[in-house]
Amino acid sequence: MKQQVVVIVGPTAVGKTALSVEIAKAFQGEIISGDSMQIYKGMDIGTAKVTEEERQGIPHYLIDFKQPDESFSVAEFQNLVEHSILEISQKGKLPIIAGGTGLYIQAALYGYEFSETKRNDTYQKKIEKEIELQGTNAVYERLKKVDPIQAEKVHPNNTRRLVRALEVYDRTGQTMTENHEKQLEESKYEPILIGLEMERSRLYERINLRVDQMIEQGLMKEVEYFYTKGLTDSQSMKAIGYKEFIPYFEGEQSEEKSIELLKRNSRRYAKRQMTWFKNKMNVDWYSILPETKETVFQNILSDLAGKIR
Repeated sequence: MKQQVVVIVGPTAVGKTALSVEIAKAFQGEIISGDSMQIYKGMDIGTAKVTEEERQGIPHYLIDFKQPDESFSVAEFQNLVEHSILEISQKGKLPIIAGGTGLYIQAALYGYEFSETKRNDTYQKKIEKEIELQGTNAVYERLKKVDPIQAEKVHPNNTRRLVRALEVYDRTGQTMTENHEKQLEESKYEPILIGLEMERSRLYERINLRVDQMIEQGLMKEVEYFYTKGLTDSQSMKAIGYKEFIPYFEGEQSEEKSIELLKRNSRRYAKRQMTWFKNKMNVDWYSILPETKETVFQNILSDLAGKIR
């Protein structure tokens, strides 16, 4: 019998954290963060990291275990989730994954094999040299020719993912997209996928409000701390919530403009999250508004009671 895993997905600021805690309390669960940024120590405000108070005593996994100058990959996440699910289930508890990083969650549930093509430092240096000589756009155009689907998912300036996608193609003869499509759609778990969605204008209001609250909580000081540590080029600082303020600290952009960019990027990210989950995963969706939260949560708990063994 497969291990049941409850998975809560949806756009940023919709209420996933609160729901995951309610489910954990109702069904003797423990929570695994499915967010690729809450892994970093000290990056609390910009990642909307779950606070001790919000956790309500429920154990949380995969939070605060990496330094901000360290990199992190989907394959590493996949491995850590597997270990966390095992640890939680061995305690007789229900594993609950809560988060919004679509590729990470899909990889953890459906067992993409990343290990077959391990990273090759020599190859990486070769591509980085190409980028240096020809420019990022020329190398990105090559990816668009060989794997247009993957190119859509990779920002031209994200050299780490750009290099990886080309490395997989050059070394295996298969694109990363083909590699993913070959993977088993069958999960080794029994995932119960719950999605929270909100009417777009209301969600965007919540996102804007959340950014204002982050600023009040001291987001600028948090970003400045990592900026002064010289982490501008690290993977962690390329995330939404941090990258928008680097031009401000370099004297190239006003604080107001940086805040507006953060709001805009957060709204766009929410839209991309919804597109990903609607297209890639078989989710039971629940529409929620701040004023209907309690009723919707009760409906979800009631529906889950009929599914969880």
